[in-house]
Amino acid sequence: MSNLGQFDSDFYQSNYNIDNQEQSYNDSNAYGNLYGSRKQQASERPQPAFVPPEMLVSSSYAGQFFQPASNQDYYSPSSYVDSFDEEPPLLEELGINFDHIWQKTLTVLNPLKPADGSIMNETDLTGPILFCGVLGASLLLAGKVQFGYVYGTSAIGCLGIHALLNLMSSSGVSYGCVASILGYCLLPMVILSSCAIFFSLQGTFGTVLALVIIGWCSLSASKIVTSALAMEGQQLLIAYPCALLYGLFALLTVF
Repeated sequence: MSNLGQFDSDFYQSNYNIDNQEQSYNDSNAYGNLYGSRKQQASERPQPAFVPPEMLVSSSYAGQFFQPASNQDYYSPSSYVDSFDEEPPLLEELGINFDHIWQKTLTVLNPLKPADGSIMNETDLTGPILFCGVLGASLLLAGKVQFGYVYGTSAIGCLGIHALLNLMSSSGVSYGCVASILGYCLLPMVILSSCAIFFSLQGTFGTVLALVIIGWCSLSASKIVTSALAMEGQQLLIAYPCALLYGLFALLTVF
C-alpha cells in the first residue's frame, strides 16, 4: 500500500500552481489590449480620397495613344469568297490539262498534222507515265515482264536526247519537256505491244510492222521537237536518234 500511495503522489505531482494561471491570464489581457489599441489606431487613420482615372495619367505626356484602325474590307466575308473563286482548279495547279493531253495525243497519232509549239513545249508527264504503264501492262499480257526495262530505257534515252538537243538548239530545252515529247510519241509502240498479245511478231510481218511503228514514233517526235524549239530544217537530224531509241522499245516488244 505504501508503494501505491507513493505512485499516486508521483503521478499527480506537477509544477503547475495557481500563480501560473494568474500570470497567463494577465498575459492574455495584455495581448488583447495591445491588439485593440492597434486596431483603433488603424481605424483612426484617414481614408484616401477617390481619385478619377484621368488624374492618374501624367500631365507631362503630350503624345497620343495608339488606336489601331479597323479595316472592314479585310474582315468582310466577301473578300474570302472572291479570293476562293479566283483560285485556279486543282488539276490546273498540278499541271494536268485534259484538253492539252488530247491535242498532243491526236498530234502523235497523225504525223502529218502540224504541231502547236505552245502546247508541246509544256512539261506534262501525265500522258508519258500513262503510256509507259500501258506498254508494260500489254507486254505483261503477252507474257513478258518488262516494266523495269521500259522505265529504265525511257529515263536513259531521255537523258541522251536531252543532251543532244541542248547541243543542237540555241535556246536550250528542259529535261521535262524532252521526257514529255518522247513519252507521248511512245503511243504507237503501245499499239505494237497490243498486237503482240494476239499474234507473234517474230516473223516477216512482225518485222515490217515494227519498222513502220519505229518510223511513226520517230517522225512524230522529230516534228514536235522542231515545232516546240523552232529548229526548222533539222527534223531528219532529230529523227535519227529518236529512231534508235524507239528501236530499243521495238526489240523489247518483238523479242
